[in-house]
Amino acid sequence: MRLVIFVLICIFFVACSNSEDLSFLQQGTSVEISEDSLSGMLRIMATGATAILGTNAEEARANERPEMQVNFDYDFSLGEHEVTCSEFDALMKSATGLALNCERDSLPATNVTYFDAVLFANERSKAEGFDTAYTYTSASFDAEKHCTNLEGFAYRPEANAYRLPTEAEWVLAASQYWNLQGAWTAENSDYKLHQVCSRSDTLSNICDMAGNAMEWVNDWLGKFVDTTLSNYVGAPDGGALGQRIVKGGSYRNAAETVNLFSRGDVYTVTSSTRADYVGFRLAFGNIPDAVWLGNDGRANTSRIIPLANSSTIHSLVGTYKAKIAFRNDLSGNLAFIDYSSGIISVVEIGDTIDVYHPEISPDGKKVAFCTGLEGVSGKSNLYVRDLNANGSNLVKLKVESAAIPRWHVLENGDTVIVYVTDAGNNKEESAFKSASTWQVKFSNGKFGTPKKLFDGAYHGGISEDNSLSVTGARILRARIANSGSTLTGKARDTVWYKDGDDAEQACNVSLAKDGSKRTLFLDFGGKTGRAFVGSSYVTHERLLIADSTGNLLQSVGAPSGFTFDHSEWVVGASNKVVATLSNSNGLHQKIVAIDLTDSSLTELVSGDELWHPSFWVNSNVSSDDALLNLDSAGFYFESHPENVVQSSSVETAMKLQMFWRDYHNWECFLLGSSMMMDAVNDSLITAYKSLNMGITLADIYMFRYLLQNYIFPYADNVKAVVLELSPGLLFRSEGFYLDSVRHYSPGLIYDEHHLNAENKDAIAALSLEYTYPRNFFSQDYMENTFLMPSVSWGDTYIFSDVTWMTFDNYDLNHSMEVIDSLKVEMDRRNIKLVLAVTPRNPAYAETEGFGVFGPSREVARAVIKRFVEKGYVVFDENKDGKHDYTPKMAYNNIHLSYIGAEQFTSRLDSLLRTLK
Repeated sequence: MRLVIFVLICIFFVACSNSEDLSFLQQGTSVEISEDSLSGMLRIMATGATAILGTNAEEARANERPEMQVNFDYDFSLGEHEVTCSEFDALMKSATGLALNCERDSLPATNVTYFDAVLFANERSKAEGFDTAYTYTSASFDAEKHCTNLEGFAYRPEANAYRLPTEAEWVLAASQYWNLQGAWTAENSDYKLHQVCSRSDTLSNICDMAGNAMEWVNDWLGKFVDTTLSNYVGAPDGGALGQRIVKGGSYRNAAETVNLFSRGDVYTVTSSTRADYVGFRLAFGNIPDAVWLGNDGRANTSRIIPLANSSTIHSLVGTYKAKIAFRNDLSGNLAFIDYSSGIISVVEIGDTIDVYHPEISPDGKKVAFCTGLEGVSGKSNLYVRDLNANGSNLVKLKVESAAIPRWHVLENGDTVIVYVTDAGNNKEESAFKSASTWQVKFSNGKFGTPKKLFDGAYHGGISEDNSLSVTGARILRARIANSGSTLTGKARDTVWYKDGDDAEQACNVSLAKDGSKRTLFLDFGGKTGRAFVGSSYVTHERLLIADSTGNLLQSVGAPSGFTFDHSEWVVGASNKVVATLSNSNGLHQKIVAIDLTDSSLTELVSGDELWHPSFWVNSNVSSDDALLNLDSAGFYFESHPENVVQSSSVETAMKLQMFWRDYHNWECFLLGSSMMMDAVNDSLITAYKSLNMGITLADIYMFRYLLQNYIFPYADNVKAVVLELSPGLLFRSEGFYLDSVRHYSPGLIYDEHHLNAENKDAIAALSLEYTYPRNFFSQDYMENTFLMPSVSWGDTYIFSDVTWMTFDNYDLNHSMEVIDSLKVEMDRRNIKLVLAVTPRNPAYAETEGFGVFGPSREVARAVIKRFVEKGYVVFDENKDGKHDYTPKMAYNNIHLSYIGAEQFTSRLDSLLRTLK
């Protein structure tokens, strides 16, 4: 129930108006639609057809512009109508235990998550003997048996199976007989669902694509570009928020607001969202040569899918501070995931440098890589760059050839990179010794002077005590320092992993960095390995681990149908290994982490050709100082698909970063929802050094939490506080919003138990180490701000039923008492308090409601009057709708644009100056 309520309240920060000018029909190809052999399905003869997605109308949302043409090289099947309640329950009761509470079996199956829908598609595929279109590693369900998350979720377009239609397929089919007069909309629906295909004037056998139930489609929500694509299947991922697409409008929408190009609802739609007016219909068939379009505007015939979230990583390695970097062999580019950023999304650094054997630096901030490949002789260049989306500060080592970089920290604390001059076949002694091993200091973004260490290309790593080095491809060689010496002094070169006198093939050699001097490698199913394992196996089927003398210690087998490749020790985590998994065709499909303590595998990433993973873990997850846990402290946001207020959560994290950055000097704090956040440009306030800590959807309980846990105890110089007074948000129950934000913030929970005067500076410093990408936000903030562009007030609407929102309501009175208690505390601390009412659309003065969330204008007046009469300083810029904020000063019904923010801030600043 809480999820449904949260879905409903999220509308207030998203623009939702669709003007009548936008409800035109896009042109596309007419297609033949015929009966299908599959029950309840129709065949769409789409080969050679074209659909137009999006619009060029300036009034449309940014993610609906511009128009994009999609061509089809295939036919597909589509459900005649939305899946009904009886159809859904018949499969899902036994599969997941989910049964829908429908008035009639013939109604569309609604109030289902995207995950519920795809699980239904899989169940129908299995019931009829087909392959399944969706794969995942684990599933999570709420108390009502709705699926809220599928860990490791991936869609397989090559599967000939039931699935959701792509957006392009949906638009192509819907455009054939778009008939809003024959649809169940707000004009005729009595605001309720109706039996599928029940409109007598339906013009097509494809029913209810407009109105009745809004419909899930298959795609992640991504951007459009002005181009033509074939067999388009959406974005490769859902970005920071994991947003999905719903189409077609519902019984709640006026006909004039329903159109083909719209991609969302009035709230942010994610895979775990559900609402009683959102259902789905099925499609069937594989999509050949499917194309994804990334937010960078590049079309790809493959995509890389993260399979583990930050919680899984924390369970595996004991910290959120972890990163993985690897080569996308299809593009040759470096790709990475930063699990500590809060967003579990693959970032690919696109440039012309071919990337092999990347290795993340000990501090996790940089990555070294080369252009040569293990086992292949020839020239290679070595580079280091920042591990960020831009791959900034790229530097090249200016030597003739350098391959297989390995970071190494010397006893004196210097960080160096060890490399070899040639990484070719090391089987022949003379060829091996003709190459050599070198090291070069790397400091302040620059290389030092290279220094030769010894002859022989030892690219498997050097031990911390400088007594052992190893290498592979084609045989396993070791360089061992004599007692009392080092590798650069008296040392001997030897060959490990032999059958008698014959060296057996070995590759992917990696020396542990935890001081254990263990060597990880892969073999070719040789006699020595078979004897140790006790059975035969094929090439690369088993990971092998040898001790510091070359004797085998352990072996781990690959999952059935796969073999290992590109094995490496995890940096910073003992007993953890990372490797790729190759299928029977040699396709490097997955990257996995292996826990050597129990031989368990955790799938991290999937794709078409993923090579050379480097997995870095922050080794400082605990501290000698008992005051601080370096893992959770300062980590204020953990991305999770079940968090229905993710944008609020990440804004909270960012606002706390801003707080800690200068907490000793802030003089004025502004606390509110997105209405306050968008209305105040704190950089324009001159009365005090001010910080706008407005957060989307925040209420009085969130304000109190920030004041009591952070501002009162640690902001030494605070002199004034501005609290948003939004009557509609005072009708919240305690914990309703705050509990969800806290649940997905390890840092908040940590601070509640451990933050104090002794460790506040350390926590402040740690909080600044995290980076939260701005594409988390559900609002269209202007670049590098929390301000909104200029649009207009738009059309008024009232989402809440204001009849229950009376002045004697318990939640309202409790919220007002909380404000009273905060004022008492601020008076005691000599902190000035201002209650601010931000402007709403003046057209609300002609309605029964104060705004989107109510309450009635009469109750809202009473609330504001109550605080005025009690002697509060009330800064009311709404003035019961009789204000002077023009349409250009607005973004939508309840949010100001940056132009409006200038006026609001200027007037607030004048008021604050009078309080000094």
